[in-house]
Amino acid sequence: MSHSDSHDHAAHGHDEHANHGSLRSYLTGFVLAGILTVIPFWLVMGHVFQSHWVTITVVLLLAIVQILVHVIYFLHLDTRSEGGWNMLSFVFTIVLVVIVLGASIWVMYNENTNMMPMSPQYQHNGE
Repeated sequence: MSHSDSHDHAAHGHDEHANHGSLRSYLTGFVLAGILTVIPFWLVMGHVFQSHWVTITVVLLLAIVQILVHVIYFLHLDTRSEGGWNMLSFVFTIVLVVIVLGASIWVMYNENTNMMPMSPQYQHNGE
């Protein structure tokens, strides 16, 4: 393999080691993931916020940040890997998951809201 062949091989994004992280990046991801795990645990166990909805919202936001940390530091997905196709397929997957989960929650909520009341013979009055 000549010098120009190896240059062409690397120039087309086929370098085997191009997307592998360094020890420093893995440690950074590990520390960030640890912090993003401890904070929600502390928020819930310490009853930091009075409102449960605030706690749930903060925990969900920290979960999204943790997903991004994993994608960047451990999966090494960015716009440069495989010419951007990896990131495009990841975004497409996220969009599909959001649509399916959102539609499922919407259907279940509407089913629950629009259910007819049970007939009196099936209701328990604590007797």
